[in-house]
Amino acid sequence: MSETTTAARPEEPDFSAITAEELRAYSDAENRWRASGTARAMLGEPDPGAAIVWQQVPLPGRDLPVRVYRPAPTGGSEAGTQTDLPLVVHVHGGGFVGTAAQCDWTNSHLAAGLPALVVSVEHRLLAPGSPLANAADDGWDVLQHVVRHAARWGADPARVAVFGESCGALISALTAIRARKAGLELKAQVLVNPVVDVTKTMFDHPSIVEYAYSPTRALPQLQLIRRLAVPPGADARAVSPLYADDLSGLAPALVVVPTRDAVADHGRRYAEQLRKAGTPVRLSEYPGARHAFLTLPGVEPQADTAQAEILAFLRATLEK
Repeated sequence: MSETTTAARPEEPDFSAITAEELRAYSDAENRWRASGTARAMLGEPDPGAAIVWQQVPLPGRDLPVRVYRPAPTGGSEAGTQTDLPLVVHVHGGGFVGTAAQCDWTNSHLAAGLPALVVSVEHRLLAPGSPLANAADDGWDVLQHVVRHAARWGADPARVAVFGESCGALISALTAIRARKAGLELKAQVLVNPVVDVTKTMFDHPSIVEYAYSPTRALPQLQLIRRLAVPPGADARAVSPLYADDLSGLAPALVVVPTRDAVADHGRRYAEQLRKAGTPVRLSEYPGARHAFLTLPGVEPQADTAQAEILAFLRATLEK
């Protein structure tokens, strides 16, 4: 996906009656806006201390774009020459819409501030014929590829973290579980306003009722996400971290929860389940903040504080 200088943001459609063709057109238009200079007033300007490029990652049966953030070259050095950098594999949110470019502000600050190599996965979006399992595979496959070829990427395979927001946090949580099962050691997982339940109980949380239509129309979007995420007859528990068989032995977690968020109780419940399983977890709530606040520094004043907390957490867990 290439950035554009300007773009108009499309009107929000009726998610309860949207057709496959309308969803595709809306996602394309919304992502053009998120990747444009016009959106920077809300999404924030990238840190000039980071170099940002798109790359293709060869994966089984497909090539997948990733957005790569590295510390910018200094003192005559060239970009990409740094070696042995800690690795953060990031997954953007959005579900049926979203692009890694919408997270330039956060990821560029992590790359420059840690410093680290941040690889943001441009995963397959939810759509008819593209369920959540596809996006989950994208997150896991990119992590495995970069760790396997760490020297080529200039990364330290012994210092790896996963990080995601919203549906991206769901993918990151699933990735952390798969990593433990595969014997791939992660040092940390950062889950921001995570969605962790796409089963029939997805909406059985007080925060869903309280914030269904304010400050955003969250419920119709979440209902669409659930319809797209799990095809009829598929096991929703297999892609719902909240119902994982075993949450013990996972990487230490930072769970960031904005309180004015329909899925706030998803994050709270998941942090509780991690703690019960013996996985180290810190639950950090941001009173008054709304869903996706971390990607909206232009309008959400607590984004800076959350970003600083995430940076400090990753610095502590990824240090040599």
